[in-house]
Amino acid sequence: MKTTNLILSGGVGSRLWPLSRKARPKQYLPIFEGETLFQKTARRNQAFCEQILVVGNVDNYQLSRKDLEKAGISDYQEIIEACPRNTAAAIAFAAFASNPDDVLFVTPSDHLIESDSSYQKSVERAIELAKAGFIVTFGLKPKHPETGYGYIEAKGEDVLSFREKPDLQTAQTFLEKGNFYWNSGMFCFQAGVFLEELKAFEPEVYQKSLEAWKAAQEGKLDLNLSLQIPSISVDYAVMERSKKVKVVPSDFAWSDMGSFESIYEYLEKQGHPKDENGNMVIGTDLHTEFTGMKNTLLIQTADAILVLQKEKAQDVKKVYERLEKDKPELI
Repeated sequence: MKTTNLILSGGVGSRLWPLSRKARPKQYLPIFEGETLFQKTARRNQAFCEQILVVGNVDNYQLSRKDLEKAGISDYQEIIEACPRNTAAAIAFAAFASNPDDVLFVTPSDHLIESDSSYQKSVERAIELAKAGFIVTFGLKPKHPETGYGYIEAKGEDVLSFREKPDLQTAQTFLEKGNFYWNSGMFCFQAGVFLEELKAFEPEVYQKSLEAWKAAQEGKLDLNLSLQIPSISVDYAVMERSKKVKVVPSDFAWSDMGSFESIYEYLEKQGHPKDENGNMVIGTDLHTEFTGMKNTLLIQTADAILVLQKEKAQDVKKVYERLEKDKPELI
């Protein structure tokens, strides 16, 4: 029985356009003290895991390889998806590649986490519960009423319910109740236990993923077989339906770096300049003045400029989706 850090790196980071593009998603941006979020993830979890297994996609696996090489990590496995089929299938591939009693510590590659004693305690408890046959999720104690995350309602380590991203009023209620946690998107379980549950709840995802996995050549999956796999998240496929789920209530510093609001807060802590009205420039040294604006970000890349109010950071996804149709060369 070994513990593997399964790093999911297939995301695009649509809410961080124009910094994040299909050819260079947010987990590969070296703007976090000179490192990428992908590198930080791989380093952080070496303390708990004997092995690294990266599930990436055909567009970005070369970036993962480069990042691991720069981080001085040469011993890892990889599975290369032909096309994105969501997290249930991505995790299934990793489980098929593992022994049934191996523990998979599943982490997205684009989260910023403070690796302190609180983190260590949470991960060790999750591995302990996973070895006892549970499917474990991590619940983060909310710091503010956040509308960008899903929530877990819990009683101790027992999960009472999973909740979708709430509106502000509902998020405020969750915060006041005190037993609601941010759903971190990190999981821990034995490969065989996960596959049993997936087979029970989503037999088609299980079967089609298995067929694609069996036909893989050197870890690269076949496109036609992959396209037959239903695209379903692990939350919907297993987490929200299994009776074996436990939550580890956690208090380590965590952010999914999923919006410019979180990037702003991170850069602010790092001493990145902003003016007296909280306006910040990212990506250019050109002298910039903001008049009559507060908490505004100007983000510049070689081919695009984005101007947004920090509080409207979630709306960048809509811009990305529009450009996907109208100007695909920009994404």
